[in-house]
Amino acid sequence: MKKRLLRYLPSVAGIALGAAAGYAYYVYVGCSSGSCPITSSPYMSMIWGAVTGYLLAGIFTPKKNKKEI
Repeated sequence: MKKRLLRYLPSVAGIALGAAAGYAYYVYVGCSSGSCPITSSPYMSMIWGAVTGYLLAGIFTPKKNKKEI
């Protein structure tokens, strides 16, 4: 059971860190005019950050070796 949970750890960590980075980007950079579709809302920034974090975490997830018959 522990192995199964550890397999998803990089993905969950990537989503959490990405969402936090997206919110930080909204707060510190953001869009003052409100016309930017991604950075005008904290929710959109967090969603895009979470997706980016998930994709980046997928790069570092080890793949299983499958034997071909």
